Amino acid sequence: MKKANFSFIDLFAGIGGFHLGLKKIGGRCVYVSEWDKYSATTYGTWYSNTAVDSRDIRKIDINRDIPKHDLLAGGFPCQPFSLAGVSKKNSMGLKHGFDDLKQGNLFVQICKIIKVHQPKVVFLENVKNLVSHDHGRTWMTIQSKLNNLDYEVYWKIIDASSWVPQHRERIYIVAFRRKSFTKKEMKNFKFPKVRKQNPILRDVLDHKPIKKYMLTDNLWKYLVAYAEKHKSLGNGFGFTLANPKGQSRTLSARYYKDGSEILIKQKGWRNPRRISPSEAARLMGFDDSWGKKLGNGFPQVVSDTQAYRQFGNAVCPHVVQAIGSEIVRVLLARKARISR
Repeated sequence: MKKANFSFIDLFAGIGGFHLGLKKIGGRCVYVSEWDKYSATTYGTWYSNTAVDSRDIRKIDINRDIPKHDLLAGGFPCQPFSLAGVSKKNSMGLKHGFDDLKQGNLFVQICKIIKVHQPKVVFLENVKNLVSHDHGRTWMTIQSKLNNLDYEVYWKIIDASSWVPQHRERIYIVAFRRKSFTKKEMKNFKFPKVRKQNPILRDVLDHKPIKKYMLTDNLWKYLVAYAEKHKSLGNGFGFTLANPKGQSRTLSARYYKDGSEILIKQKGWRNPRRISPSEAARLMGFDDSWGKKLGNGFPQVVSDTQAYRQFGNAVCPHVVQAIGSEIVRVLLARKARISR
């Protein structure tokens, strides 16, 4: 795999899924923005040579605080557009999408940064529901804004299950600045092909699970009753006992509440257990090899609750690296043309 030396900024950075994936293909992070103090703590520990700007990104001075960069990366907040987020806001009579006063207009801030710094490449991630939200109007608006900023937009919904043992469909958006690339260079960009050999859950599970992650009797009883109730109503709501020889459901930010989406049956244990934060890390791809405990590069420096939230909100670094490798091909083609 060829590498290219390029600079990037990491917006709505979480715990650095973009950082890890882009660093492996030659990227150099020059600015990080993450306003959640717990995620900023994790990020600052894992990537100690990169300062984290934890201010509201809408209040920073774009010209002064953000340096020039080749690539803008960002997993902008998905709650205003996700199925669960929209459903919750509707039930509470709250606005969602771009009308979400707290998070919905953060894409607009990305556009302001793009307009000022004009990076060669924009690389974004969000939930797949972004495409269908508000009958497709949200996605049309995003594409229109990027086009108006003179960027050629490519997008694809990719399931991370080719790289990690969970089904995790997300939309990935890659946009090239038209003035930086030729039409041929941009058209040569292709999203990575889905691999046939998918990893399995057993590969990332702890060899000696800790019993504190076993569900309490009361919680297990509640989850069983909840599932039976919804089964009688003809829908599929309920817990999932994951198959270690297969793949899990999507790890969500709410996993800390009951762990119901991914439960592991354990021999000799009364009730199934949650996956541990270390297993959640490996499930997301924050480890260099399958089946091993986290190394010194990824220590847990927050509570279990915050760790589950962080991994559930994270971008899968393996997918970032795979897409980034295709971006690098375009960057290298441009570099070769300019150097001739």
